[in-house]
Amino acid sequence: MNIYFSCSITGGRAEEEVYQNLVDFLLAEGHHVPTAHLSNPDVLAMDGRLSPQEVYSRDMAWLHNCDAVVAEVSTPSHGVGYEIAAALDLGKPVLCCYREGRRISKMISGNTHPGLRLREYRTPDEARNLVRDFIDRMTKG
Repeated sequence: MNIYFSCSITGGRAEEEVYQNLVDFLLAEGHHVPTAHLSNPDVLAMDGRLSPQEVYSRDMAWLHNCDAVVAEVSTPSHGVGYEIAAALDLGKPVLCCYREGRRISKMISGNTHPGLRLREYRTPDEARNLVRDFIDRMTKG
């Protein structure tokens, strides 16, 4: 599957270990993750070479071509929220996962769109299991 991974970049990187864990898991399972670089500690420098228009065009093309979105939403991010809304508008299934005890946007937690799944985790392993379950449910109908 082609999985678009979304996470905070400029809003904070407190969950970077989880980002890396989830991307590594997706890649190990044989999925294509065009946004895998977002889990890299050097992502700001990597994307810093691109103009805002280039990032927008690139990321929107990736969203249009993905099968699903996995978003880690523990850290508030305008970009992640935008990507979630765009993906849902495109009819893409979206998993939003967040660390237990974090307050997340009511625009996410209050969204009743049938394509959105919101799940809480305690550990990186639990987050990985949420992603596995999300993909299994998609592939099994």
